[in-house]
Amino acid sequence: MLRISNSVTLADWEIQIQPIRAQGAGGQNVNKVATAVHLRFDIRRSTLPAYYKQRLLAVSDHRISKEGMVVIKAQQYRTLEQNRQDALERLRALIREAARPVRRRRPTQPTRAARQRRMEGKKRRGRVKRLRNRPAGDD
Repeated sequence: MLRISNSVTLADWEIQIQPIRAQGAGGQNVNKVATAVHLRFDIRRSTLPAYYKQRLLAVSDHRISKEGMVVIKAQQYRTLEQNRQDALERLRALIREAARPVRRRRPTQPTRAARQRRMEGKKRRGRVKRLRNRPAGDD
């Protein structure tokens, strides 16, 4: 069972964990032992509350397919159990991040001093450019 928050948990049957061979440079066991993990989680079939499902399906993340399947590949560690825990932790973080409410931007206006500094900078730049021109009457 994976605890997402105090009130939300995922049952073991909702998460499929499949051992696979890790990619990358070889070593003593890399070509023989399946220590990496593919975690699959179907958002639509899960027991998550509707709010969580809606937010997860709206997230633009390469780990979430159009069909609503989350696929996480964990191969950072040397043991299967550590990679399994890493994949579960990444799934938990993904769900928590999707459920976090979006902070609204409060529109602000620049202060009078900021507007004056901007105008002074524009005037200074204009003077520099004017000095680059050929003096009048030198034709």
